[in-house]
Amino acid sequence: MQTVAYLTNQFPADVEPYVSSEIDELRERGVNVIAGSARAVRVRQFNSNNESSESEILSLQPLQIRILLQALVLVLRRGQKISDLLVRVLWRGNEPLRQRLKALVHTALGAYYAAQLAPRKVNQIHVHHGYFSSWVAMVAARLLGITYSLTLHGSDLLLEVGYLDTKLHNCSFCIAISDYNQQHLLERFPQIDPAKVLVCRLGVDVPKLILSRYAADKTKPLSLLAVGRLQPVKDHAFLVQACARLRDTGFDFHCRIAGEGPERPRLESLIHENQLKEQVHLLGHVDPREMDSLYQQADVVVLTSRSEGIPLVLMEAMARGKVVLAPAITGIPEIVIPEKTGFLFAPGDVSDFVVKIVFIQRGGHAGGGIAANHLDWMRHAARTQVLHNFNRKENVTRFADQFLQRLDSDHDLQTSPIQQSLKRMPPARALPDEDFSAQALERPA
Repeated sequence: MQTVAYLTNQFPADVEPYVSSEIDELRERGVNVIAGSARAVRVRQFNSNNESSESEILSLQPLQIRILLQALVLVLRRGQKISDLLVRVLWRGNEPLRQRLKALVHTALGAYYAAQLAPRKVNQIHVHHGYFSSWVAMVAARLLGITYSLTLHGSDLLLEVGYLDTKLHNCSFCIAISDYNQQHLLERFPQIDPAKVLVCRLGVDVPKLILSRYAADKTKPLSLLAVGRLQPVKDHAFLVQACARLRDTGFDFHCRIAGEGPERPRLESLIHENQLKEQVHLLGHVDPREMDSLYQQADVVVLTSRSEGIPLVLMEAMARGKVVLAPAITGIPEIVIPEKTGFLFAPGDVSDFVVKIVFIQRGGHAGGGIAANHLDWMRHAARTQVLHNFNRKENVTRFADQFLQRLDSDHDLQTSPIQQSLKRMPPARALPDEDFSAQALERPA
């Protein structure tokens, strides 16, 4: 039986349900998966078919003296295995001093993680995101003499790229969640073997529903919904500014922002300064079980991030037949096809965002006019797009196929041509016009 250690910065996490889905799928195929969290486990249970308990999650924090001593012994015995990594941290590259010091701490955490895994006979470490936990996993794999792999999402390869060159060089394979991310990696790091970078898309559950015609109530404000952690990269400040512009034009709307994070004080201040307390509401953290109700109440689901992979919020909204508006960045155009499955606005352009919102509102209030018919067609197309290309069940199955093929090939020097052909996921299918019809939605999810 293969044993795989699965590490994320924080596990479990409501915003990363795909991690639990992947773990469950691998376990169903007979793989012994050791779930791990680089930070302390904060909840007692996560949403898993196996109903795993907190005790089954290997957490690096809080640190234990016994394991620290074991990690020290491990480094004294096998320190030469990570000597080149220490050289990279201390003397190579152009990272600032603070980042180098953090990397040294993360190296120590890697030794600690290796000590935790040592008695478990792990064959592979897989890590989600290219942040500090990926360095931890890389160091642990070196000390244990095994391979490691990683999944890169958005900001971890587009913005916060500290030591990403070293992480990519040392991983056995890397999974990108979009064609854009794969292409970006290969262009930015041309020394990487292209066969080493796979594409495996995320997905969401597609609810069974019958879409009604788009007909926003003329007597009520247009309802906007934004979902995402309140952090700078999500740029909710841009959304508040856009709401101020909408209000100044006499536009009738209300906007709800679901999520919590360090940007909340700044956003509260912006809402107050722009006198938007009646129009913009910060909902804080919303239980995942309550999100369906929020989506149902929304006329338009908006996204204003400066960097993204392909956000789950867009998939969830489109699966429910919602009109979406997002920036034309990174892999987002792979799911939001302009004027077909949703709307895109020019990144950072408040005026373009406002123009698109006004257009959507006029179509919704047109009472069966051409624009409203177009929105109905678009909503059906959006749902079909998710059903075909971003279906969680199907994509998790594809992920497991690829993962296990690579896991086998990494431990087998004689890889057959058939195995090689299975390493690449086929590109997302272009949706023909007939797939945008209501009949196409009758296919089982």
